[in-house]
Formats: sequence, C-alpha cells, structure tokens
Amino acid sequence: MDFLIVGLGNPGSEYENTRHNIAWKVLESAAFSSSLTWREKYKGLYTSFGFKKGKGHFLKPQTYMNLSGESVQPCADFFKVSVENILVIHDELDLPFGTLAFKKGGGLAGHNGLKSIAQQLGSRDFMRLRLGIGRPSHGNVASYVLSSFSTDEKIVLDDFLRGGGEAIDCFMSDGFQKAAKSFSKKSYITA
Repeated sequence: MDFLIVGLGNPGSEYENTRHNIAWKVLESAAFSSSLTWREKYKGLYTSFGFKKGKGHFLKPQTYMNLSGESVQPCADFFKVSVENILVIHDELDLPFGTLAFKKGGGLAGHNGLKSIAQQLGSRDFMRLRLGIGRPSHGNVASYVLSSFSTDEKIVLDDFLRGGGEAIDCFMSDGFQKAAKSFSKKSYITA
C-alpha cells in the first residue's frame, strides 16, 4: 500500500529554522532520512522509500505554506494515493511545545497549509502528525510561527525532532493506530 507523507514548511533560508518549518526538520531527523534522495517535482521536493507496511512517498511542498495543496494534490494523483492514506506533518499552536499528537481528519485549526490541502483535495479526511510549538504569550501568531526557537526550546529540540522521526517510522512500519497509541500526547519536555 502506498502512503503520501507531507512535511509542511516554507522554502528559503530565511525560514529554515523557524517554528513553521518544524515538519521539515522532523523529516530530516528520521533514522531513514539518510537513505532519501530528494528530487524536484509536483511544485515540491519528493522522494520514495519502502517500509514494512508499504511504500512511503515523501513530499516537502515548495509553494509556501498557504499554497501547499498545489503541491500535495498532483503528487497524490500521480502516485494514486487516496486522501485517507495521506499523512500531513505540521506545526501545531494548540499543543504545548515538544508534544506530538496523531489525528485523523477533523478541523483545520486556522492552519493555512492544512486549509490549502483540504481545499485542493476536496476533503479533510487526511491524517495528521501535529508537532506542538505552543502559543505565544504575547505578540502576534504570524510573527511567532515565523520566528526561531527560543534558547530553552533549542535545548530539547533535537529530542523532539528525533521523536517525530520515530513516530513517522512507527506509522509506516506498524500503522496509524499503533503510532497514535505510542506517540500521541507524548512530550519531549522534561520537568
């Protein structure tokens, strides 16, 4: 069975280390990432890798966040991946920093990347791996998601990213239910 795993982010060096690009960082931190060879197509960077449960087609849209669906839809069409077999990895304001959560379908929580994907696919029934970045205590949300991680966040960031990579590996090897049970609401912040 084929799956499409989409990491949301913004292209360009100025966005590379921002909270909005945490999904790309997770893909880069996965144990299997050293085996991936990225190519340009579908208005993005894509690659494929075989797992126990099937083949994973990985995509990093290069369209900017609010147009992500313009990359996801043609890639899903080409590989004939149904909406239910798409996993979108994204930053999540409504989870504390360092927390992972899997979700199937549902609301879009004002996330422009998710909105674009749902609009292009004509469905919200794709799976998500939500990467908690927390909400700003003051200031505006747009500035917050486009800013770098704080000094305190950077201390645990590598563990959080590695955990996200393990969650993707578990999803591809053992399926959504097992990955959700093992990783949902898992926090990489130690007291």
